[in-house]
Amino acid sequence: MSLPPGPRRPPVLQTWAWTRRPLPFLEECHERYGDTFTLRLSRWGDWVVLCDPADVKKVFTAGDAVGVAVANPLLEPVLGQRSVMLLEEPAHMVRRKLMLPSFHGAAVGADAEMMAAVAQQEVASWPIGEPFELWPRMQAITQEVVMRAVFGPDEGRLDGLRARLTALTEWMNEPRNLNRLVLLGPERLARTKGYRAAMGPVEEAVMREAHRRREDPDSAPLGVVSMLVEAEYEDGTRLSEQDLRDELLTLLTDGPTSTSLAWTFERLMRNPDKLELARADVLEGDGRYLDAVIKETLRMRPPVPVVVRRLLAPLELGGYELPVGTTVAPCVPLIHYSEEIYPEPDRFLPERFLDGPAPTYAWIPFGGGTRRCLAASYAEMEMKRVLRTVLATVDLEPVDARAEGMRKSAISFSPDRSARVIARPRPAGRPESALAAA
Repeated sequence: MSLPPGPRRPPVLQTWAWTRRPLPFLEECHERYGDTFTLRLSRWGDWVVLCDPADVKKVFTAGDAVGVAVANPLLEPVLGQRSVMLLEEPAHMVRRKLMLPSFHGAAVGADAEMMAAVAQQEVASWPIGEPFELWPRMQAITQEVVMRAVFGPDEGRLDGLRARLTALTEWMNEPRNLNRLVLLGPERLARTKGYRAAMGPVEEAVMREAHRRREDPDSAPLGVVSMLVEAEYEDGTRLSEQDLRDELLTLLTDGPTSTSLAWTFERLMRNPDKLELARADVLEGDGRYLDAVIKETLRMRPPVPVVVRRLLAPLELGGYELPVGTTVAPCVPLIHYSEEIYPEPDRFLPERFLDGPAPTYAWIPFGGGTRRCLAASYAEMEMKRVLRTVLATVDLEPVDARAEGMRKSAISFSPDRSARVIARPRPAGRPESALAAA
């Protein structure tokens, strides 16, 4: 059973291209080898990249025949092997069911008002009439939202942890640390002085709070952390210390929501007609157009380039019978930019998502199947609440005339100039009806 063809350059050079310029590298391979090709990556082995939604469907519906593989090696030491993102079946599904209530249904709705309040507070601090970078401001919003979701109201008690999380995020996004990842690999990188200096204080503060909740549950009964320290499996056992550490770090590590928000505003500013439609939806619409804007942004600027899985049983994909142990990687941007699926894929057209749901296996910014991102619904709700608040409060205009390119950061693809904008107050002030809807 042979793997599909792929580039013949040495694995170390393919790894460098994958780490530093993954999108151009994937596009080059797709143009030369078609919808199925193999990357040979140092330390992480061979990856079979899939660009046909029919193959994606097979992977996402394969059930126990597919296991987890780490798409972003820099995250492996951050999350830990007991994170729900890295657990194999059946442990993954057991943990997922335990955590699911915190991110769906009533829980999402309960946090909606908090999301809007955090966004309002942040927007009130923005400079008026002066250029500033929007991406860090979105990071501030999403970090505060996740802090409140995980710990509940803390009245400043966790300000030290906030500062340490910011420092850890900055360390992870530092380009030189991505370069060191290629040279050292994730295990050796996790043992470096710089990594431990960034991660150690975060671990200490997070576990101190978890222990406080466990010893005195009534002291602060709100937040996901309280749920986790009290949660029990069917046999009555609770999460171990390592389980708690890994799940809390998974939740608190800066995810792609801030980047997706920065991209949403960047895309809207480059398309003023769409921006006006989005604002009209905020002021007097039903929210359908905002939903479409979010889906189109995630199509054009997906958070990750691939969704990586490992075959636990042979599977036929792309005309090849792939053996057990093969790493397969549905390629998000190449599927999202397919002209057969999305006519005029380079145009920002939220309208393409107004007539029906996004195609199940051709719109995959959150992955799919039983391992679809646990917080996908939460992330989309947060994006919508922040969009409503910002569009109702200020007018944004881009500092630079040309669109921003995509830059690889630790977790996702960020705007290469951090979405530089100028904010001006809305002529009508802050419409109470729009902010209430947020």
